[in-house]
Amino acid sequence: MPTQVDHTNRNDVAIKGPAARNRLVPSASGEKRVWIDLDNTPHVPFFIPIIRGLQADGHTVTVTARDAFGVRSLAEYHGLACRIVGRHYGANRFVKVAGTVWRAIQLLPTALSTRPQLCMSHGSRSMELVASLLRVPSILLFDYEHARRLPLLKPAMGVAPDAISDPSLNRQFKYGLRTYSGLKEDVYALTFRADPTILSQLDVHADEILVTIRPPATEAHYHNPESEALFAEVVQLLGETPGVRMVILPRTSTSQADLIRRTWPAWCSEKKIILPDRALDGLNLVWFSDLVVSGGGTMNREAAALGVPVYSIFRGKLGAVDQDLARNGRLTLIAAVEDVRRQLRPVKRTRTEHPASSDRPALRQILSAAYELMDLSRAN
Repeated sequence: MPTQVDHTNRNDVAIKGPAARNRLVPSASGEKRVWIDLDNTPHVPFFIPIIRGLQADGHTVTVTARDAFGVRSLAEYHGLACRIVGRHYGANRFVKVAGTVWRAIQLLPTALSTRPQLCMSHGSRSMELVASLLRVPSILLFDYEHARRLPLLKPAMGVAPDAISDPSLNRQFKYGLRTYSGLKEDVYALTFRADPTILSQLDVHADEILVTIRPPATEAHYHNPESEALFAEVVQLLGETPGVRMVILPRTSTSQADLIRRTWPAWCSEKKIILPDRALDGLNLVWFSDLVVSGGGTMNREAAALGVPVYSIFRGKLGAVDQDLARNGRLTLIAAVEDVRRQLRPVKRTRTEHPASSDRPALRQILSAAYELMDLSRAN
């Protein structure tokens, strides 16, 4: 989901304010050409501070993006200059594999023309193929250790939250795994500033209970149909609760959005259910929500990063990050339909003007890993 950024010359300004603490001495290897690929919605806000940090330290950054799940519109919302390459190919496993290879072929001209010396992505399989083919060192960032990876490929370095502590993961990377403190979402929560005008934009009154909902990722390889039953029960419960307004953020503007309109036409018509028709500042929406319910990972962790009550209806194999959040009371896991009405609490929450400030070193540590790889690549 999107995060708030400075709208003045957004791609080129240096990090300021609280984020300045995360600036590092640049790599000893000097200026580098870095290629970053965005292939899913959460990657847009996540990489913006990383791009700025690299640019502020003198590196040239080329950004490509896949036209899927609103990545294009979100990049436009943030004023992020990028080359749109490829699209999503649906849920069929064989078509997915073919699509990954085809997108890698489509990315090749960009890689050949810009000649990157370092590649970075948050799980872009197509980029990993190109990086391997051209022998460009790559950083694979991830925060879900059960995601499927391409066989036989070995990225130069892995970077993950420190909740993922499996030593066996080191073997999957040439230079091993590096970890950072906290959550991926801390990278962009670092500079978040609340903007209350979002409530008037959505026509939500201050006395109403605002619930933000992200449906399950039905086309993801880790999808479990149980999540869809939980989603339906959550919407039914909240629709029956007086004073509640739901902002539902479909993953696809066609299939999921149309299904929601067909299933709950009256609530959509009377704006009990709001389906935004444009990109929103997602972190800001989360902050002004009284609670969040999500069938995926990013929005859950955005809420946890900001201290907003959050319920997970994800029913795939649970990753270490979400297990850690649940253990520490920052995330409530809903495992069965009968648990929805027992666990979900649609009530107003007490909100301060801005989230409590805290040290979020994730950005600094991710940049540090990138500079370490630059130096390792130069030495070897």
